[in-house]
Amino acid sequence: MSELVRDFLDPAKFYQQIKTICGINFFCGVPDSLLKDFCAYVTKNVPSSHHIITANEGSAVGLACGSYMATGQPSLNSGLGNIVNPIISLATPGVYSLPMLLLIGWRGEPGKPDEPQHCVQGPATPSILAALGIPFQLLPNNHDSAGQALEIAKHYMETAKGPYALLVKRETFLPYSLSKMNVDVEARLTLTREQALEYVMNHFQYQDIVVSTTGMLSRELFELRMKHHDGHEQDFLTVGGMGHASSIALGIAIQKPNRTIYCLDGDGAVLMHMGILANIGEVTPSNFKHIIFNNGAHDSVGGQPTVAGNYEKFSFCHIAQGCGYKHVMIATNQIEINEAMKKIHEINSDGPILLELRIRTGHRKNLGRPTRSTNENRKDFMHFLQLN
Repeated sequence: MSELVRDFLDPAKFYQQIKTICGINFFCGVPDSLLKDFCAYVTKNVPSSHHIITANEGSAVGLACGSYMATGQPSLNSGLGNIVNPIISLATPGVYSLPMLLLIGWRGEPGKPDEPQHCVQGPATPSILAALGIPFQLLPNNHDSAGQALEIAKHYMETAKGPYALLVKRETFLPYSLSKMNVDVEARLTLTREQALEYVMNHFQYQDIVVSTTGMLSRELFELRMKHHDGHEQDFLTVGGMGHASSIALGIAIQKPNRTIYCLDGDGAVLMHMGILANIGEVTPSNFKHIIFNNGAHDSVGGQPTVAGNYEKFSFCHIAQGCGYKHVMIATNQIEINEAMKKIHEINSDGPILLELRIRTGHRKNLGRPTRSTNENRKDFMHFLQLN
């Protein structure tokens, strides 16, 4: 018997199929772990004038709408999480009839083990697309069938003038590695996120409340607590809802004004819903400490760059000041982190405070995942919040 050999899509060849069959030359969206190899190819080979890594998926839909109206050509948009409003109120054939191809990673595919948030979202994804009136199909993992799927998508976009979606399963694409961004900048940065996080944690006090963002940072926080033989009740791990850790932390800070709240955030997460900074500045919670771990990359889903990595043009500190944060600081090494954390303690009741940590990309290859359930995390955390 001959061995079965499964097929994979070559990112370069699939990119050419999209261009040739669908006439798509403009790519926008948010990186996704199941699309990371294709996203890496596009990031490396498509000029920035034709490829935008957006702050969130809804922004990508807006970009695709504008691009179509300017050129008459549909765009490719990756992601699902934040598309509902612009899809249903702008792009759908019942409103402005603006076609685009949606490439959506099917995390939480039924029957496949995954993170808790994906196990809920995965089975709902087809129903969400159906409710939005978006026709879809699975992206086959061989180029002949993928070409046929793109032909179907092209026909729908040309005739119905609306969005069409392709759902992408795990291991659909051949590996494609993205070289490190900003090599010169990386050479000047000495700390990984996990190292910087441990230095920050050394300054936490037993009554402090911690809300950590989606992705690797929460996993590192969980393992560092285990390393130091700490409990986990102080920490809320925001395993889903990327970009909303600061909103959660603000809600707690308002209700618990006598407790110190640390929001441990990431650059990609802050960018995704940056409008909350204006609310934080307006509310002016004196107990709110916002620490952004900025490695200039979507590190958890393939390492594609964020605009926050361009330190010459982009500044979280300036944005936070413009929104009303009382104090802003930057740290890049252990000494600066220790000095910044001491200053945060000294000005403890004069928040909100923002500390940006500029760090290297990457994480430990043997980094584990939280071993406690989300319900256990929530129950223990809520109990901790009630303590005086």
